[in-house]
Amino acid sequence: MTPVNFVDVKDNDAIFEGSGWDAVIVVTSSLDDIEFDEISLLASHGANIDARVGRSATLLFAPGLAGGRLIVSPVQNHASDVQDVRGYADAARKGLSLAKEAGARKPLLVVSPSQQSKYGQSLSVVALACGQELWQALELREAVKQRDAIESIGLLVSTEQAKVLNAIETGRHLARDLCGTEPERMSAPNFAQYCINAFENTCLKVAVIEDRDVLERDYPLLSAVGRSSFAVLRHQPRVVKVEYCADGDIDRSYFFAGKGVVYDTGGADIKVAGGMAGMSRDKGGAAAVAGLMKTLSILKPKGIRVVAELGLVRNSIGSEAFVSDEIITSHAGVRVRIGNTDAEGRLVLADLLSHLRLKAISAPRAQLFSVATLTGHVVRCYGGYTAVVENSVAREQGVGERLQQLGEAWGEPLELSRLRREDYAKIVDPSGAADVLSSNNAPSSVTARGHQYPAAFLLEASGLQAHGLSSDKPLAYAHVDIAGSATEGDPLYGKPTAAPLVGLLQHLC
Repeated sequence: MTPVNFVDVKDNDAIFEGSGWDAVIVVTSSLDDIEFDEISLLASHGANIDARVGRSATLLFAPGLAGGRLIVSPVQNHASDVQDVRGYADAARKGLSLAKEAGARKPLLVVSPSQQSKYGQSLSVVALACGQELWQALELREAVKQRDAIESIGLLVSTEQAKVLNAIETGRHLARDLCGTEPERMSAPNFAQYCINAFENTCLKVAVIEDRDVLERDYPLLSAVGRSSFAVLRHQPRVVKVEYCADGDIDRSYFFAGKGVVYDTGGADIKVAGGMAGMSRDKGGAAAVAGLMKTLSILKPKGIRVVAELGLVRNSIGSEAFVSDEIITSHAGVRVRIGNTDAEGRLVLADLLSHLRLKAISAPRAQLFSVATLTGHVVRCYGGYTAVVENSVAREQGVGERLQQLGEAWGEPLELSRLRREDYAKIVDPSGAADVLSSNNAPSSVTARGHQYPAAFLLEASGLQAHGLSSDKPLAYAHVDIAGSATEGDPLYGKPTAAPLVGLLQHLC
């Protein structure tokens, strides 16, 4: 299965029979807003005999239209103050599902415009929602060879807009594959290889670190998390380094650390009572960053450099497993006391961020990000939403606020959380033997400020805390916790979303 192909359609006559399309899907807030008279007339006649038309997704027999099929899928509560552009995404997915069930393979998608500014990106959001709807798990695709249910989707857009949407969906498709695949098929070595294959013949520079001596020297916290996995060849850790650099002058630089815990048992602080199920999705941060890099390699935006490090590791149980109370020195030289081995993601990210920090110091207009399915606390706070926690430099630059505005417009809404002095108090080692404590010994979901204070730890353990507002080299840093937004539906095995790829891309470009 390949990513859905969006085809730009210039001629409005494409809605008619003989155009090559086999269904017309109309996403609209009202039957009165449909711009095509032929479609509006058929929809109105349909509403006279079926009250569902205009109220729920319905299929109408439509002689003369493409494929003889007209599907009208309304946007629910369009005028409501609490509705957002995801209402268009919901309508598109329902309409596409109906078209697929009816046997359509090349539908034409028509989106009626809205006068409300919050729906300004509705056409793009609708298209990307179709990609989300059509994705199937990699394991299923490899086990059951079958052709794609939908060959292509026609859009009344420019060629350039279709190119952008295809590039985004290609990256999202990769991210969903990486995040949603079971822990043996997408082990750390297999994840790295999947990235290598996906980035082949692109402009991206890719390197993979797999030597144990190098990993333990340069990524000591990450290596502690993976200590028990080194004994199993197919589970050994990897760090994937990826770089995109535009041709010409570079005036902005972005650095991403992606958490890729391919399976999290909790380690010595083992997850119990069914808490291990779904932990193959703990690599959603690294997956989203990999997908972002793939999209950048297609679009080739000007003026930016983007560097990513993906920390791929299995938090295994065994005689070699690291344990709470150990003190381990991070890449940045910070002595970290382990408070709970199930708080492993922040250890992986800290070493990655330390390496990226050294590159960012000399880079123009640098911004750093960590992207991770990090805490259960963020799910308790915000449900299925992403949370962003900024340092003072990023807050002064409006990084989080910009991400929030872009996410809202593109159907990836997020919440802003504030980093406060109490968060730094939580990472003080009471014994004084270590510089910082990685976590308390309780689950984050029952810990006050459980998704905020890990950002304080990341700043301290990575050395980024030395680059605050008053430093000679301030560095903007935003921690992006996607534990709630990385999957949809079933919290354990729901379909991966590739969030926050779209919002981050808009921020970069």
